[in-house]
Amino acid sequence: MSQMTKQTDASRRRAERRKELRKRDSQATSWGTGSVIKIVLMAIVNALGIYIIAASFSGGSKVLGALMTLLLLALDWVYFSKRNSMIPAKYLAPGLIFLIVFQAFTIVYTGYIAFTNYGHGHLLTKEAAIESILLQNNTKRVEGSPQYPLSVVSDGNELGFAVIDGSQVKVGSENQPLEEVDATVEGGRITEVDGWEVLSAGDLAQRQNEVFELRVPLSDDPDEGAIGTQNGMTGFEFTSTLRYDEATDTMVSTEDGTVYYANDEVGAYMTEDGTSAGVGWRVNVGFDNFIEGFSDARYAQPFFKVLIWNVIFAFMSVLTTFLLGMFLAIVMNDDRMRGRKVYRTIMLLPYAFPSFMTAFLFAGMMNQKYGFFNQILGAQIPWLTDPTLAKVSVLLVNLWMGFPYMFLIVTGALQSISHDLIEAAEIDGASSFEVWRFVTLPQLMIALTPLLIASFAFNFNNFNLIYMLNRGGPAMPDASVPVGNTDILISMVYKIAGLTGEALPDYGLAAAMSLVIFLIVGAVSMYSFKKSNAMEGVA
Repeated sequence: MSQMTKQTDASRRRAERRKELRKRDSQATSWGTGSVIKIVLMAIVNALGIYIIAASFSGGSKVLGALMTLLLLALDWVYFSKRNSMIPAKYLAPGLIFLIVFQAFTIVYTGYIAFTNYGHGHLLTKEAAIESILLQNNTKRVEGSPQYPLSVVSDGNELGFAVIDGSQVKVGSENQPLEEVDATVEGGRITEVDGWEVLSAGDLAQRQNEVFELRVPLSDDPDEGAIGTQNGMTGFEFTSTLRYDEATDTMVSTEDGTVYYANDEVGAYMTEDGTSAGVGWRVNVGFDNFIEGFSDARYAQPFFKVLIWNVIFAFMSVLTTFLLGMFLAIVMNDDRMRGRKVYRTIMLLPYAFPSFMTAFLFAGMMNQKYGFFNQILGAQIPWLTDPTLAKVSVLLVNLWMGFPYMFLIVTGALQSISHDLIEAAEIDGASSFEVWRFVTLPQLMIALTPLLIASFAFNFNNFNLIYMLNRGGPAMPDASVPVGNTDILISMVYKIAGLTGEALPDYGLAAAMSLVIFLIVGAVSMYSFKKSNAMEGVA
């Protein structure tokens, strides 16, 4: 009888528990102001997600479109689920999405690019490369073809042609065939085009090389030819001097019969003697970028020089800023010092000023001929043009920019240390230095080690300071690539990627080196965190 009573009580408690959970679910999912706000926000998120998905599929990025579809469905499932088990996921979902989009996706895509030949002459897909070869790189004017009144138009950085074809105005660009649009024609000239800006004579003169090389397809069929111009005012029909044979995947010259074969290893149409037909396409090249980056003397020699300086720069940046920040924090933590709030505020001013502006300011003050420092000293010190002095200057500027952060975090850590520990050490007869060495410093290091590791990682990739101060100069005289004596790995990668205009873009090699930087910083951080945990355990 007692056993039956216990089972009955247990069943009743379970029933009451289920009733309570249903009541909570009812309250959590009931309609109210919060529910309306949630639906509005999710509607905005879904609208943005659908737009990204549509743009991905229309742009040919099927993988990205599929991943975004799955992500959007998962997000809707989490936020519209009535299960209590989904409540933690509702709080974690935004952070996870940002982590996936801005961290995981970036790393994975960089890894993908690192194993391709993506760069100058290999920016397109194979289909787009074929079209570009036929219509952009190998064309001739069709004699006796119609002439079209033409205006050069632009949409951002993209150039296009607007032409008068009978009673219609058509507009197109390199990747968009001519299509009819609404436009204004005055005196036989096109003055306004819907969605495009008509270039003025001055703008046309500045971009005349781009204009004269531009070919706008007449239609989606490359064999129908394209429109080009020789004066920026009249359009002529151009046709390709090559013919594409889809059956054999070759390009054949219509003038001399030269055959260009598809070389899928390098991503280009080439003759037997290695002559290229024009632009290529992106292909997988395996570990070629890594081999080139670390075995080719053009890249390997400057790479290891830059790597050594990069490690020194990051370590010295952390060391100097930490020592100065800690010294000032300890001095201003003394209760006997008056006006500490004012002094602490002054110490934070360099940190409040934008870092890139600080670098620009110091670049001007360190100018060898007209800089403020040399005018005060009455000398012409090559602060930024001498290889050794430039490195010292970079560290000094970084010290000015970085010590307030260290001052701030050390001040906070000092105020969290129990005064009982310090008083106990003083009662035991410890001197001021011994109190700092055996009490204050260990407590500081336990709290600050993760922040010092993060500071090392930040300074290892401190692109703003290096590029804004002196663009990584002065140049290495013995380097075959545009690398300077104060360049760090990230600024070297930036130059190799062709973003400064000093070299042809090589995104594949730049991505490979970016992965190496990621592995170096990750390995140092993991090792440092492991050692800091061991130190904390001993403490």
